[in-house]
Amino acid sequence: MGHSRRDILKLAGLSAAIGSLPLSAVLPEEKSASGNSIPFTLGIASYTFRAFPLDQAIGMTKRLGITKMTLKDMHLPLKSTEGEIKAVLEKLKASGVELSSCGVVYMTTEEEVRHAFAYAKAAGIGMMVGVPDEPLLPLAERLVKETNIALAIHNHGPTDKRYPSPESAYKLIARMDKRMGLCIDVGHTRRLGIDPADEVERFFDRLLDVHMKDVSSPDAKGTTVECGRGVIDIPMLLRTLVKMKYSGTLHFEHEKDEKDPLPGLAESVGYVRGVLATM
Repeated sequence: MGHSRRDILKLAGLSAAIGSLPLSAVLPEEKSASGNSIPFTLGIASYTFRAFPLDQAIGMTKRLGITKMTLKDMHLPLKSTEGEIKAVLEKLKASGVELSSCGVVYMTTEEEVRHAFAYAKAAGIGMMVGVPDEPLLPLAERLVKETNIALAIHNHGPTDKRYPSPESAYKLIARMDKRMGLCIDVGHTRRLGIDPADEVERFFDRLLDVHMKDVSSPDAKGTTVECGRGVIDIPMLLRTLVKMKYSGTLHFEHEKDEKDPLPGLAESVGYVRGVLATM
């Protein structure tokens, strides 16, 4: 790229993200050095803020200048009533944060699949990040067609018996409705020794969502670290997403520092914005 990590962090205005100013005051929109807008948007996977209530999760998201969230069930419980779902939606709307999707939602029975789609429909969500057991995929496809709610299957790496890699899910849905797609978790993909940029390109026709992070090593021992500090070639990944014209959301899922995630998350967001700014 011709830019050091230090240069990238300077371009991102990282100090503003951690201090009193939101990143949006420095880089209000993801753009390349030529001034062209990047085709995708940035979001937050609320699992990052799993130790915090929704109000604080929204506040930290806004502090980063990000206005999209995918909600995990600790912030939008699967057993929520219609009234409780409405209250969450009103809270998000009042804050200026868009509910881009929900999940990861695990589905092990037909009842759980039906309930998950009913839950997403009640929340007005157009996409669910989910992990249905393989025998339930035909039912999931039927409900995708009935509800027009896309299902992005999330891979979870070396310890995942269902869908360790993007390919493990892709080969099962390749002949299904196009709204049956993938949420590629770049960290878990790298933990398999696979380059996530390659997987984005291989399976782009079903790429619905991306969970963004970096990891400490390209094997099962790898853990989440700040973007730019690990083994993922982040610039190559972002160049690939731009080249392929990915138009979805890049959701940061910072699993490190559960009790104090904001500094590391801010560094990751700043680094990614800096890389995008140098393109």
